[in-house]
Amino acid sequence: MIDENAVIDPGVRLGSGVSVGPFTVIGPGVEIGDGAQIASHVVIKGPTRLGAGVKIYQFASVGEDTSALAYEGEDSSLTVGDHTVIREGVTIHRGMDKGGIGRTEVGSHCLFMAYAHVAHDCIVGDHVIMANASLLAGHVEVGDYANIGGAVGVAQYRKIGAYSHLAALSLITKDVPAYLTVGGNPARVVGLNKEGMRRRGFSAEVSRALEEAYRIVLRRGLRTQDALAELTELREQYAEVDLFARTVETSDRGIMRVRRRGTSA
Repeated sequence: MIDENAVIDPGVRLGSGVSVGPFTVIGPGVEIGDGAQIASHVVIKGPTRLGAGVKIYQFASVGEDTSALAYEGEDSSLTVGDHTVIREGVTIHRGMDKGGIGRTEVGSHCLFMAYAHVAHDCIVGDHVIMANASLLAGHVEVGDYANIGGAVGVAQYRKIGAYSHLAALSLITKDVPAYLTVGGNPARVVGLNKEGMRRRGFSAEVSRALEEAYRIVLRRGLRTQDALAELTELREQYAEVDLFARTVETSDRGIMRVRRRGTSA
């Protein structure tokens, strides 16, 4: 299952049932889990660990050095969880020490469509979808089940909340709280990600609680501290509201807001 034209360092650890296509290059410090499928013309550089069932398509570059000018060749790493799919031309870089955490982490059951990019020191959760040509700058955090549309650009150090949806062609300059849909350049809040919540099987009761939390934080014009204080009871009743509130109160760069009528930005 390993093509004779693949170039694989002798120290690479391959799980059972791994397939590697022709003209793929796998360097030292790479570990690939059981049942992974690596197509032709892929480059994988270590230290990188790929989980079981990972599938990588042609011309992807996984675990390469970051292109950040501050990177000086120090040790860094990349981990990719189980059953994540990395499509054609995707680039995922390892971490760096200066201003970073020295590692990039990608969760399980993610889908990275063609030409998506994950930069150094990003932390990407499980079941995340990045559509074609979407881009994460360095140090970005993405929560579970986030859906990032085509050609979206996320600025460095931003946080993308779980179950959020970033509409295609958006520019993300602020943190995105969990469960929200945002869009535009620069992006603003459109509303709750109701379609994503429906697909994930959220109950009507939970959906109503999140709608109330959304209204309090983003529609009533309250200061963030005062809005969070009003969520105390809802947070105690619903874990989903607590998650939404935590993504608001832990924001370092400020959260995205609703566009006001009559404004263009």
